[in-house]
Amino acid sequence: MPNEAHDPYAALRLREYQLYALGNVLGILGAQAQSVAVGWELYERTHSKLALGYVGLVQILPVILLTFPAGHLADRLDRRIVLIASQIATALCSLGLAALSVMHGPVIGTYALLFLAGCAMAVRNPSRAALMPQIVPAEVFSNAVTWNSTCMQVASVAGPAMGGVMLAVLHGAAPVFAAAALTSLAFAAVVSMIRVRSIKRPTEPVTLRSVIAGAGFVYRTKIILAAITMDMFAVLLGGATVLLPVYAKDILKVGPGGLGWLQAAPSAGAFCMAIYLAHARPMQRAGTTLLWAVSGFGAATIVFGLSRSFLLSLGMLFLTGVFDNVSVVIRQTLVQLRTPDELRGRVAAVNGLFIGTSNQLGGFESGLVAQYLTPQISVVAGGVGTIVVVLGVAAIWPQLRRLGRLHEAVVSDTGGAASP
Repeated sequence: MPNEAHDPYAALRLREYQLYALGNVLGILGAQAQSVAVGWELYERTHSKLALGYVGLVQILPVILLTFPAGHLADRLDRRIVLIASQIATALCSLGLAALSVMHGPVIGTYALLFLAGCAMAVRNPSRAALMPQIVPAEVFSNAVTWNSTCMQVASVAGPAMGGVMLAVLHGAAPVFAAAALTSLAFAAVVSMIRVRSIKRPTEPVTLRSVIAGAGFVYRTKIILAAITMDMFAVLLGGATVLLPVYAKDILKVGPGGLGWLQAAPSAGAFCMAIYLAHARPMQRAGTTLLWAVSGFGAATIVFGLSRSFLLSLGMLFLTGVFDNVSVVIRQTLVQLRTPDELRGRVAAVNGLFIGTSNQLGGFESGLVAQYLTPQISVVAGGVGTIVVVLGVAAIWPQLRRLGRLHEAVVSDTGGAASP
């Protein structure tokens, strides 16, 4: 009801959610700092735009290969144990990157360690996503998604800035990689303290059909399919993040410190929007809002691609974060609340495959186009493509346009989702 009481801090009052959010902040802080260091070191050593695109490629391959087994693990095993083990593996990969940086090892070694880190990420993400409904009641879940995004953006703002400052001050990537390893271990330690409610584990035998059940559920639930598809293609075409080292060094000429701020700007925008969404009344027309938000993401990307001003570029990246956060909150709430608990790991894995594919293959696509055409053409064409995708999704799945309040998207007692 429009007049119902709204507590903007409902999720933050829960101890288990506080631990979950803290762990996410620690993990993302290190991962974002490491991302800056990897991009800068590779471009410094190779002077190749395509080398930056390969970073996305080697990290998406494990997601493609392990999506369905990882989702099945998340539904069969204790999600905390899976999450802890994957964070320890991530820490070991970061330590390997630090050693390789100190020894000036071969670039192929960097890609190999990024591939292994991608394997850990592929296993971790479905369990991390599916764990939250075990610790947060359904009535405050949308609020939890919003605050989760807020906490993640805090880390995503601080992480790149920290990585850029460490690169500039310490003149090397190894300390950044070592710091990322410590944050991964801290994430694992925090998760070990979370108490979760028990859930009904799947009892059917492990078959190909049970492993891919999440994909079948997404296909049948058209409104989820529409939201995920739009996000995937929008980021695949419109993501400019992988080219930020090129913009920082060759176009805007702001160096590693400027790179850190450029990479932090989208997260700063997402943080501001997340704070607003946490305090605002629930969306009344979530579907229309989603379509406009992704269109705004594409438009801001176009202006960034054409910009030669550092401040204008920062502003446009800030806006991409603002619009992207709206998309994230709506999509994650839809996916989690419309999915039965016994399928959440597998559906989260499918969602992760869509999003991971768009992020990493989008990075490869951007690097490839920039290498053989120009970075500006790569970014601007991607922004235009994003707007075209929005128009296509709105036409193919009109039920997305009709989506109203997010709290109505709650899974029914029988395990099905309520119709939009």
